[in-house]
Amino acid sequence: MPHFVDTSPPGSCIFCKLVNGEIPSAKVYEDELTLAFMDLGQVNPGHVLVATKRHAANIFEITDAESAAVMQTARKVALAAKLAFEPAGLTLLQANGAEGGQTVAHFHLHVVPRHAGDGLTFTWPRKEPGSAMLEGYALQLRNAMHVQATSAA
Repeated sequence: MPHFVDTSPPGSCIFCKLVNGEIPSAKVYEDELTLAFMDLGQVNPGHVLVATKRHAANIFEITDAESAAVMQTARKVALAAKLAFEPAGLTLLQANGAEGGQTVAHFHLHVVPRHAGDGLTFTWPRKEPGSAMLEGYALQLRNAMHVQATSAA
């Protein structure tokens, strides 16, 4: 992950300043809910960030409409990157919180064209808890989703 970390307060973060036109950006796409712009820390040519226009720190703070809009914009950018840069692959990366690798506390998704040997790696220790434990995790998530659905009604 990049070494840059934005420590600005909510609402005046670097991405809010980009959205508001207070600082320049190489804009790729914009609609009512999203802004897509070139990442200053390019991994590969065509590395774009897709951010919500409204300040929301992470995925837990965005709306369903913003979530859908970010993915729709990411797909548009991915298709354009495929045509423009002919990457061998493409990675979508979205991080939440410092422990998750998020460096700017404004919801955004990285669209990164990929090439063999480009230096970008994702590794983690593979844990195999077994089918009973996995079913227990699934049950916890289903129960939490049920709680969310009933509390939203």
